[in-house]
Amino acid sequence: MLVLVVGPSGAGKDTLLNAARRALAGDARFRFVRRVITRPAESGGEDHEAVTEAQFVARNFALHWQAHGLRYGIPADIATDLASGVVVVANVSRAVVAEAATRFHVKVVEVTAPPRILAERLAMRGRETAADIAARLARSVPPPENVVIETVLNDATPEIGAARFLAALNRAASDARR
Repeated sequence: MLVLVVGPSGAGKDTLLNAARRALAGDARFRFVRRVITRPAESGGEDHEAVTEAQFVARNFALHWQAHGLRYGIPADIATDLASGVVVVANVSRAVVAEAATRFHVKVVEVTAPPRILAERLAMRGRETAADIAARLARSVPPPENVVIETVLNDATPEIGAARFLAALNRAASDARR
């Protein structure tokens, strides 16, 4: 099963993914995908494989998309893991969920928080104006039909959010075995 992690900026996806990666280290049921991004490695944010535009175009990806002036990709080698029964966990854009669902057995885990909390978290980053934050929070991408979505509310401590996220991943692993 391919678990697609989605959610608005400020929801805490990277925090929860990092906590789950640590908690499930050595658990052969899971693979956490490292995204390939046309963004310098030292730019902060998530750990990713930094590539140039030319390097990106030369690669083979299972999924890829563009957002915020950057290109993102999920390596094609996930197909091998999926075929062997591994639950592959990938942070993706909602824009690729429908495509992924036509090619893989997917479950979507949406990490979210109330708008007030999202706005506070985005403001703490200091990368956007209040108007940019309001516009970002107003964006909405409807989920595709026939895709299982589980929502993880990340509105408390990082430990509580991580426990909720881990529970969702373990449910996905159980579902994949059926």
